[in-house]
Amino acid sequence: MRYILQNGKFIETKTSEIQWPADIKDVEPYLYLLTKEELSDCYKHLGIGDRLLGEFLDANGMKFESHEGFDYISLSIPFPEDPVNKRTHLSVYFRENLLLFCCEDPLSLPVLRETRKQAEQEALEAGRLSLERVVQIFFDQLTLNDSILLASIEEQATQMEELLITSKVRNYIPEIMDLRKKLLAYQRYYDQLSAISSAIEENENDLLTEKELRYFRMFTNRTNRLVGGVQNLQNYVSQLREAYQTQVDINQNKVMKLFTVITAIFLPLTLIVGWYGMNFDMPEYRWIYGYPMVIVVTVVILIASVLYFKKNKWF
Repeated sequence: MRYILQNGKFIETKTSEIQWPADIKDVEPYLYLLTKEELSDCYKHLGIGDRLLGEFLDANGMKFESHEGFDYISLSIPFPEDPVNKRTHLSVYFRENLLLFCCEDPLSLPVLRETRKQAEQEALEAGRLSLERVVQIFFDQLTLNDSILLASIEEQATQMEELLITSKVRNYIPEIMDLRKKLLAYQRYYDQLSAISSAIEENENDLLTEKELRYFRMFTNRTNRLVGGVQNLQNYVSQLREAYQTQVDINQNKVMKLFTVITAIFLPLTLIVGWYGMNFDMPEYRWIYGYPMVIVVTVVILIASVLYFKKNKWF
């Protein structure tokens, strides 16, 4: 999909309807939302070289490159529901009067849909819009709801902490590991996003005005705050794991304590059994009350041991 910005308004043109090369004009700002297949068909008409086309087609990480006359940005945007395993790879090409977004399906990507929607609304309300402003809107959409996202992760960790303290012990390790992986994925994303924003601030090709540069300085500060928030959550989750491990150790100690008490109680009884199990002719064998007396002594020792342990709060 191609958009021409004329007098601050969007004019939409399907890529299949564009007449190359006579239809291309350098005097009008152009905004392109292209799939990789569409870009492969028209990249030469846009002045994109073969090497850069390879960057578009093989994009799988995050980086910023400033070349003579244009900037190239590669982004790997995590899905909120599964930031570890699901990511969208998006490339951005920006030069004077031309802004290009390229991915597998631009029209279905939420960040591009919202960018286009807000840009069209601003163009309609204000009657003016620039490519620089579209870039600003796009980066704003990248982290628009991320503070809410981190708050939901914090709430999840808080609920886990409450369950750990109040409920029966169960295995929290998979949930804790899942949180740690999510936070690590977001930390890498925000770190790289902050680095890209700082590189954009350099403005080597003079593609941004001072107003947009001020915005990117604020955007860099915002991503740095998000990095700090993620690091705080990582410390919180680490404390959760330590608390869980402590709880497991306490429960294991309780079990071992119980077995120790049982062993201590039956140890003197075992001694009596061993004593009278010896193959000797003992006088007690000929005493009529010998067997009942052994029973009484055994019960007395058992009760005395239990009372003693309870008095010392050993169980």
